[in-house]
This record gives sequence, structure tokens and C-alpha cells, in this order.
Amino acid sequence: MSAEFADPEVIEKSRTDEQTDEPPLYKVLLLNDDYTTMDFVVEVLRHVFNKPTAEATRIMFNVHRQGVGVCGTYPREVAETKVNTVHTLAREHGFPLRCTMEKD
Repeated sequence: MSAEFADPEVIEKSRTDEQTDEPPLYKVLLLNDDYTTMDFVVEVLRHVFNKPTAEATRIMFNVHRQGVGVCGTYPREVAETKVNTVHTLAREHGFPLRCTMEKD
């Protein structure tokens, strides 16, 4: 059926039905440990999470003092990739740094 012959109310309804909700977001968290250096945590925050040095330092101190720091909020696939990247970098550099994600 051509759109020119379709009922305008039906066309409008189908357009609104096609609208989708935003995907759920996930917070990515760094967890404190007694071995990973503060400098390494700052570098991870700068390179994996694109944080400026001052913000990376602030988050690193949250991890150090409170045991956890929020690195950012992302759609699920992006959050999973960032968690995996942190674990890979930590392993490559010999650190036990852990990263996790939770629904926002």
C-alpha cells in the first residue's frame, strides 16, 4: 500500500510506535587494592576513560580513600569493553586492578 493512500492517523501511530527507549546505562567502577600504583590508575583513567589529568587524579583518590571510584556511565557494550580493557592493561603491567560495572 502506498503512503499516499494510507490513513494519516495510522501513519502517525506507526511513527510513534517506532520510537525506542534509550538503552540502559552502566556505571564503570574501579576498585581499590593494595598493589596497583596511583600513577597507573591515573594513566588508566586518562587513556581508557579519556579523563583530563585533574579529574583522573580526583577519581584515583576516591578509589584510594573510599575503595571505589566511578569512571563514567556508558551503554552496556561500551561499559563491558572498558572493563575488559582495564583488566587487560592491568594484567599486562602486573597489577591486580579490578574494574566492574553496575546498572545506573
